[in-house]
Amino acid sequence: MTQFSIVVPTLNESENIDLLLTRIFALNIPFDKFEVIFVDDGSNDGTPEKIRTWQKYSNIHLIERHGKPDLATSILQGAGAARSDIIVVMDADLSHPHEQLNALVIPILKDQYDVVIGSRYIKGGRTLDWPFYRRLLSRVGGWLARPFCDVSDATSGFFAFRRELAATVSEQAHGYKILLEILMANNGTLRIKEIPICFRDRAYGTSKLSFPHQLAYLQRLLTLAGGTVSRNTAGRFAIVGLLGVVVDALAFQWMISRDAGLALAHFVSFFLAVSVNYALNSKWAFNEHHTGHLQWLQFSRFLTVGALALLLRGGVLALFVYIGHMPPSLAIFPAIIATAFINYLGSAFYVFPAEKNPPSSNMRWRVAALGVVLFCILLRLIYLGLAQLIPDEAYYWQYAQHMDLSFYDHPPMVAWLIWLGTAILGDNEAGVRAGAFICSLIAMGYLYAYAKNLHDKATALRTLMIFSVLPLGFASGFFMTPDAPLVAAWIATLYFMERALVAGQRSAWLGMGVAFGLGLLSKYTLSLLGLAALVFVIIDAGARRWIWRPHPYLAATLALFIFSPVLIWNFQHEWVSFMFQSTRHVTNDSQFSVHYLLIYIMILLTPVGFIAVMQFFFSRNYRDMGVSQHMLKDRKRLFVQIVTGVPFFIFLVFSIFDHPKFHWTGPVWLAVLPTIAWMIGQTGNLEKFTKWLQKAWRPTIVACLFAYAFTLHYVVLGIPGAPYHLFTEHYFWRETTREVEQIAEEVRQLTGQEPVIVGMSKWSIASSLYFYNHARGNLDIRSRNLFGDSGAMYNFWFPVQYPINRPIIQVGMKPVHLEQIREGDNLKQMLIHPDEIKYRNIYRNGIFLRQIYYRISAGLH
Repeated sequence: MTQFSIVVPTLNESENIDLLLTRIFALNIPFDKFEVIFVDDGSNDGTPEKIRTWQKYSNIHLIERHGKPDLATSILQGAGAARSDIIVVMDADLSHPHEQLNALVIPILKDQYDVVIGSRYIKGGRTLDWPFYRRLLSRVGGWLARPFCDVSDATSGFFAFRRELAATVSEQAHGYKILLEILMANNGTLRIKEIPICFRDRAYGTSKLSFPHQLAYLQRLLTLAGGTVSRNTAGRFAIVGLLGVVVDALAFQWMISRDAGLALAHFVSFFLAVSVNYALNSKWAFNEHHTGHLQWLQFSRFLTVGALALLLRGGVLALFVYIGHMPPSLAIFPAIIATAFINYLGSAFYVFPAEKNPPSSNMRWRVAALGVVLFCILLRLIYLGLAQLIPDEAYYWQYAQHMDLSFYDHPPMVAWLIWLGTAILGDNEAGVRAGAFICSLIAMGYLYAYAKNLHDKATALRTLMIFSVLPLGFASGFFMTPDAPLVAAWIATLYFMERALVAGQRSAWLGMGVAFGLGLLSKYTLSLLGLAALVFVIIDAGARRWIWRPHPYLAATLALFIFSPVLIWNFQHEWVSFMFQSTRHVTNDSQFSVHYLLIYIMILLTPVGFIAVMQFFFSRNYRDMGVSQHMLKDRKRLFVQIVTGVPFFIFLVFSIFDHPKFHWTGPVWLAVLPTIAWMIGQTGNLEKFTKWLQKAWRPTIVACLFAYAFTLHYVVLGIPGAPYHLFTEHYFWRETTREVEQIAEEVRQLTGQEPVIVGMSKWSIASSLYFYNHARGNLDIRSRNLFGDSGAMYNFWFPVQYPINRPIIQVGMKPVHLEQIREGDNLKQMLIHPDEIKYRNIYRNGIFLRQIYYRISAGLH
């Protein structure tokens, strides 16, 4: 009985036939257990004749095709003629290791797997004698397919599969990667195994791979993922796009010539262009997917893609104009080109998706996750150096100007990252925020691995999507605050903690010690995760064995060693940082703030995310929804509950007596994100509430993306018709600094003395003014510690020496800030000949931004 059939497609391979069959027959496999089916695609070098000389053996067969050569069609035709239920595909060029045939077939014969792949890109696999460009193309092809089919080598040509799977391949299948067709057609339902192989370049003949084959592969991959991507639609879209570029550019130039401003000009020109594009794309480029009349759902999707592309291109335009110093008339073209890709992919996958053979829900979520994550990364990258620093970032930049082992109110990691970023990119917004961006990429890598360990790769992709769109993830990857490295360290610690405590990997304790130590250098909050680990060890019987082993104690010692700079600094400064962190809330009046805590969590997670978390903790329905199929039913769920619940409980207790800051609980929810992502992907018999929650994520994701893009565009270029002064009291310090410099110059001319600028807040005003003045350095800037109140690190950097016989300019965001710091204070009595409080309006390009209040005095007693 024939157990498996080897399908070998051929095209001008006459030099390799004898060697291939000789090697196969030399294997210790009985002749009656296998057959070899050659499918020739019109060879003209005598390949069919060579094969016929071997047909004296009954298990050698030849099929001659006379149509257009196509590898996928050849393999499917060979599979259709096979006499066995297991098909092995291999090339005739001797590049595939024939000795691995048994390793491919036996797992399927034993009914352990449906597909077994000979992989070049897992541990033990390799490629020999290939030129660099071939290696690169192969790698890129595998990387592009990996988000959709969860294997390391989706472009492998050496694999085995059950013959019934050939029937699932689309009739439109073509190209040279039939494995991709099988994997994508059965997404998420196959049992797949990869075995390592050594791939060798062909010894005889020439490769049939060409650039058109690569384009066909990319096109087919996108089509299988659910996009209406073809040469026909791409060509028509390009023609329509070129017409749109003309309309866009001409309208933009006309608006600029009328002094309309960048924002209004690019808004108007964009909407004119996309109106033309939608009309032509729906009627012509994607006419197969349009019914001939206006579809409101389709049109609303088109507006969504267009709005996101518009807000992103505003950043590209500003990047070339403000940083690249390119004239707007030229900068509009790279902005148009950059957003054309978003419009095309958005149209292909979202506005005009494939209606024939639509992909599964799992595949649609994968595509959505990939698109959302890449958009968020691109959005942050473009606006990173454009948006002005918020006061917190300016304050931590001050840390980097006074480098030390630690600081009064925070550990030093944020300062070290800013120092490194500004050393490479300069003392600008991009240099300050580079560390946050890198931390977000590190966090995403560990979060993906953590989610994959808890569930699967599809869930891991959705987890990255949720992390990217939730405020806790997007903000931590954009703003350079201690939360940026904290989030990365928190996720890394979670990953190693799960590997150590649940999976039982001894080596994970080393990673846990490093991640925990780096996290403590970022923010002391990470200590709550250590407490959660202790609780899990006490409760979980499987983890309790670590109490008697040295690994956790060595990990703690390593973490303490990494944390030692903070200990040394505190020892040198009478433990002021620890005292500040432990006593600053105890001394305040008691304030019940649980309601604020819950509101802040809803901001960090969005209301839909908050409801999903509550469902995880309290819904019995979730506990019965097949959890055992995706998690170790008890231990992994218990792990997630404890590492989330213990830190939250501590914050909950704290909020009974004091007011927490809104971002404090952000890292707490990282552990539960994979569970939320898992719930999103569930199908079958679900409760109405669960189905509603799944649907609610879609508008939530779109709303979050739009909110981030809108806000960034608003603060960089503005939004036509939207005034600035609604919520910008703490922003636009670049323009405000110029106004303060003008006030200082007026005082110099009037008094002949150098004034002292005092920011009337703990550190935010002074830091913001200092950052945007540091290039000129013509201001002597202090904080309110000048008046005896706390200035945080300003107490160390600029200790006060009384009296001051130079003019003092107080700067505040509100008039009351110039009158008193604490209740009962009267700052006016401390000043020498104080004037009345005045204000100035701050403008940019004639547009009102905000107000700044100031008071001038002759000195300070």
